[in-house]
Amino acid sequence: MTDTADSSPRLVLFAGTTRTAEIEGLSAAGADPEAMVHTPSADAEILEYGEPVRAPEVPVSPTGCPTPAVVTRAVRELADFETTVVDAGLAEPTAAPTVTVGARAGEDIRQEDPVPTAPGAFTAAREFGRQIPDEEVLVAETIPGGTTTALGVLTALGEERGVSSSLPDNPLDRKREVVADALDASGLAPGDAESDPRLAVRRVGDPVLASAAGFVVGAVRSGTAVTLAGGTQMVAVAALARHAGLDAPLSLATTKFLADDESADLRGAVPDFDLELTVTDPGFDGTNHPALARFVAGEAKEGVGMGGSLALADRAGIEMGAVRDRVRAVYDDLLDRPETAEAPESADGPR
Repeated sequence: MTDTADSSPRLVLFAGTTRTAEIEGLSAAGADPEAMVHTPSADAEILEYGEPVRAPEVPVSPTGCPTPAVVTRAVRELADFETTVVDAGLAEPTAAPTVTVGARAGEDIRQEDPVPTAPGAFTAAREFGRQIPDEEVLVAETIPGGTTTALGVLTALGEERGVSSSLPDNPLDRKREVVADALDASGLAPGDAESDPRLAVRRVGDPVLASAAGFVVGAVRSGTAVTLAGGTQMVAVAALARHAGLDAPLSLATTKFLADDESADLRGAVPDFDLELTVTDPGFDGTNHPALARFVAGEAKEGVGMGGSLALADRAGIEMGAVRDRVRAVYDDLLDRPETAEAPESADGPR
């Protein structure tokens, strides 16, 4: 992670959806498909308010693993960094304040044109990145099914490699089958979109990848230091940015859980896309607390900027023991919350 001024970087969270997540067996970013569509909206609210407000429930996997937003929120409470949420194709509204870039929810990538708003979202997000005043930003994502669409984009760009999974056992062969079907539907062969990253993300990607990649290009070219806070989805963002002609330095900050996932081959991707890698181990091993133990078991290895926030905590000198204690507290507060809650009011009233 870039070491700049004493002030903390801003975390920019791109939140969106793709109906690719509805394909059975691809994602654990929600208890079931009905709940999964609310996951990005809930993640944005947890990051902003510490709890779901408009979203109906806390995102958990079918086995009870909590959303990585719990970890990022815990670090935010300790490090006090600013956040911005970008509506990058939300299917369900969120109570968190958002920036819009014209993205719409993505369809199943096995359709001919699943992300028609991708080119426009890329352009609008690029302009937002150019205008953001921060010296340093972390770029994060929340989108169930996003590793499959990341694989689709990488394949269309001619960058065939593995991707990770929110599941302990990565269904990589199934993801490759879905991507093959998507390429057939779009009329693309692997590598056909090498010189046209917007086409890759429109035909076999998702609106979050389009928006995040555009933002990264705009921010870096305006002199902002950018750290991609995540795993293989952020690798796909880096690939899109590189294929769009960006040759400036980029950093990637992720968790030990993702970096140790051999199926993802993250360390092989780092030199290919000229990324400076930071890997943080939060020390979740040896605990029976459900908020920590399921991460160690291989679930929800990344997401919502977890790796970037942990790297930020380490850079700020915050001990991982304090992070673990705060994660437990955030998780326990979420479990004990009332069934309904109201959004905090801003100066302009409820949002």
